[in-house]
Amino acid sequence: MRAALLAGILYCAIVFAVGFALGTLRVTALAPRFGELAAVAIEVPAMLLASWLASGWLVRTFRVPRTSVARLAMGGLALVLLLAAEWTLGVVLFGRGAGEQLAAWTSPPGLLGLAAQLAFGLVPFAQAQWVLRR
Repeated sequence: MRAALLAGILYCAIVFAVGFALGTLRVTALAPRFGELAAVAIEVPAMLLASWLASGWLVRTFRVPRTSVARLAMGGLALVLLLAAEWTLGVVLFGRGAGEQLAAWTSPPGLLGLAAQLAFGLVPFAQAQWVLRR
């Protein structure tokens, strides 16, 4: 279980860093041109690809077992950490109150982003299922 938890922490850190870079591009270049929802829709596939690649590398590096418990622990911890980081970033860096942050998450672009984050959390589990079925 230790391997899964360490991999989960690094999984969150790697994908958060990629998301921060892509989010900056989304906000500065894509959203003004295409609108916020379209910009998020453009960003999501890139984020999911980064999630798939990062998860695959980390489960190999840390030898995370292909068990449902280990993979769900890895993804679940990463998801909780990612949501906490996003909440903190919104409140501290962008000065949003709790209500504003919740409103951002419940807007159409925010809901699309949350759906992608849930998928991010399930990637390690999905990879184990995919490998087992091959």
